[in-house]
Amino acid sequence: MKRLALLLLFTLPLFSNAQDLDSLVMTNGDLIVGEIKSMDRGVVEIETDYSDSNFKIEWSGIQKMFCHTNFLISLSDGRRYNGHITSTNPETFHIISDKDGTVDVTPNDIVYLKSVNQSFLSKLSANIDLGYSYTKANNLSQLNLGTFLGYTSNRWSATLTGTSLKSTQDNADNIERNEGNLTGNYFLPHDFYFTASAGYLTNTEQSINLRLIFSGGFGKYIIHTNTAYWGFSTGASYLNETFSPVTDETTGQSTTAEPRSSAEWYLGTEVNLFDTGDLSFFTGAKGYRSLSNEDRWRADVNANIKYDLPLDFYIKMGYNMNYDSKPAEAGKEVDFQYTFGFGWEL
Repeated sequence: MKRLALLLLFTLPLFSNAQDLDSLVMTNGDLIVGEIKSMDRGVVEIETDYSDSNFKIEWSGIQKMFCHTNFLISLSDGRRYNGHITSTNPETFHIISDKDGTVDVTPNDIVYLKSVNQSFLSKLSANIDLGYSYTKANNLSQLNLGTFLGYTSNRWSATLTGTSLKSTQDNADNIERNEGNLTGNYFLPHDFYFTASAGYLTNTEQSINLRLIFSGGFGKYIIHTNTAYWGFSTGASYLNETFSPVTDETTGQSTTAEPRSSAEWYLGTEVNLFDTGDLSFFTGAKGYRSLSNEDRWRADVNANIKYDLPLDFYIKMGYNMNYDSKPAEAGKEVDFQYTFGFGWEL
């Protein structure tokens, strides 16, 4: 009896603590107990008492789950719930919500989880990457920098991105390109959303001293799963541009193109593939048609491939392209860049 009493004395606190944790049963029979922080892009992050760092496991490897954590839950058809998840078989997961009761879904229906009792900082995601190259033949030096900051809440998300490239070489003008964008999305039923953004661009290749663009519209995800998403957006934008002065090599006189502003209509698309092991691929494109100058078209395209390394490091290759059918007098219609960098994400 004394031994039984001692056993209960030591095990009851552990059992009581386990009642507040989440349990995952894997397809190979393993059991993981901890607190699920999130599930995004097919990867679950869970914190345990027996590891210094959080575990990251594939969503497809989970057979059953019994959760006490309350989540913000997004489904592939655009529905959103606040609640916790339990399951009795691999084919059916039960979302238990105080507002909506019990909703039965398949595991593939769930595309996003976020613990709702997390702090503001824990809802942030961020990464930064840096690349540098040097060629001795003409003292060509090139530096590129990329940054990303994101925040997701129950009904809206915001992202802040920035890229910068500077290149110098002998007997040639310096090249500089800086771009930034702030985007906010408000999610609606059935995977529709409102979107608004503000961005800037400076580009010596196209003689753009500063381009400011403000956009607003709506979009919809056509595909939204644990392996990929693909969506479209459309709306209106306002463009304001100033240009860099250009010096005539013959006369030595400097001239500057007149500032321009115009209203535009845009159509955009995004594709994100992330169920490829440690590789992920993203591409986005927007086409703009001027409403005040029917002969002017613009397009912005960007794409990147990222390979994840241990300890949240990664390597990334990127491509950016800007097209303008009516550039400044000294600018070029097309400018593009390839980048390669090493980075870290939070």
